[in-house]
Amino acid sequence: MSTRPVSDDPRRTELAAFLRSRRERIPPERAGLPRTARRRTPGLRREEVAHLSAVGVTWYTWLEQGRAINVSSAVLDAIARALQMDPTERAHAFALAGTTDPRAETVCPAVTPTMLRLMETLAPYPASLQNARYDVLAANRHYADVFGDPAELAPDERNCMWLLAMSDRWHEQFLDRDEMLRDLAAKYRTSMAEHVAEPAWKARVARLLEESAEFRAIWERHEVAPMVPHVKRYRHPEVGLLRLEHRNLWLSPENSAYRLVAYVPADEETAGRLEKLADLTAVPG
Repeated sequence: MSTRPVSDDPRRTELAAFLRSRRERIPPERAGLPRTARRRTPGLRREEVAHLSAVGVTWYTWLEQGRAINVSSAVLDAIARALQMDPTERAHAFALAGTTDPRAETVCPAVTPTMLRLMETLAPYPASLQNARYDVLAANRHYADVFGDPAELAPDERNCMWLLAMSDRWHEQFLDRDEMLRDLAAKYRTSMAEHVAEPAWKARVARLLEESAEFRAIWERHEVAPMVPHVKRYRHPEVGLLRLEHRNLWLSPENSAYRLVAYVPADEETAGRLEKLADLTAVPG
């Protein structure tokens, strides 16, 4: 095997140091390996990590030396699992490697007890926690009262772009629904530029392209749009017209990944109608 030069990319040097630090913190027993009497370094050996990851020892050694080698997402996934990385550590490793994490999100760092309490304090205004793909990760009762309860939907359908394209309720009750769908598709394309190879982003578009001829026509326009505050007009069957200003509170500095979305009354009539709706749907107690 020929040797490889050390990469001049500072991220590769940082990745090498990060992997070494993760390897050295894991005792063999925690990785399901027997502890031998003589170990020159703490934690796992390089050959043990290579074995657990099903990669070559020489290749893994080069990786920890910061050599100029290709690192695929599948191989880095195996290494991250062997090194028992948590979600934050995984994200850091994949960012340093400049590759996409193939595993779908399983834990959302935005949905914490603190953020849920903050979302609830916006009552009686509708509010939700969303990610960059417009997935609705959590919502308060008032969001459910106005737009429908996300918990009643299949997990893959708890997404604003999907609901605008496919939900009969959203189609009928959002008065500017057609314009909103075009605008949201353009915003999604803008955000997707930094995630174009990621499976979760591609899967969202692929399913809509398959299910909706309307969405296919919109997506083929290749339109892009910035994220700016705007007013949504929504006709609620119980309290009438609601004019809601869409406001975002960013929770992460990285690609606006997570945000608290609040729907604030755009006029006094809407404020009164939201209070009325909250009273109508209040649980006695």
